[in-house]
Amino acid sequence: MAVKSHLRSQRPVVIAAATNDALAGAAKNIGALCNYKNFYFVPLAQDDPLEKPFSLVADFKKIPQTIIEALGGRQVQPVLAGS
Repeated sequence: MAVKSHLRSQRPVVIAAATNDALAGAAKNIGALCNYKNFYFVPLAQDDPLEKPFSLVADFKKIPQTIIEALGGRQVQPVLAGS
């Protein structure tokens, strides 16, 4: 409900994802959200490419920067960084 309220008021929604399925089943949904207005992702990277090949985790140190940029309508780049 909080996200719905933010979107209704045209305010940014910042997502810091951590998932073991990002590069498999969830990739489609992450990609779709990247194309929607007012959704901003904290930059993501693989945390363990050998043991968890489909896993992505946000760089939680970049949450403050992502929020500041999102308030200005900008996405921090790159969204998907190398590990």
